[in-house]
Amino acid sequence: MTEVATAPRLRLIRLAEVCQRVGLGKTMIYEMIGDGRFPKPYKITPAAARWSEREVDDWIASIIDHAELSNPNDPNFEISGKT
Repeated sequence: MTEVATAPRLRLIRLAEVCQRVGLGKTMIYEMIGDGRFPKPYKITPAAARWSEREVDDWIASIIDHAELSNPNDPNFEISGKT
């Protein structure tokens, strides 16, 4: 039997789901976007913005990788989220 390769699923998610996934409130998320530390949303209509699920998942993974390499007790420790 031949296996068919499938592309990763692309999905856009709402702010409420982004907040739930990353454990941050909308104010902090928008502050981090302004600082370049969190993925920007895509404006899909004049009144609606959505985030790429893949970009949010990649951001979470980068935070975990960074945390594993850093010492949170270091006074210079900061979660940048830059990928």
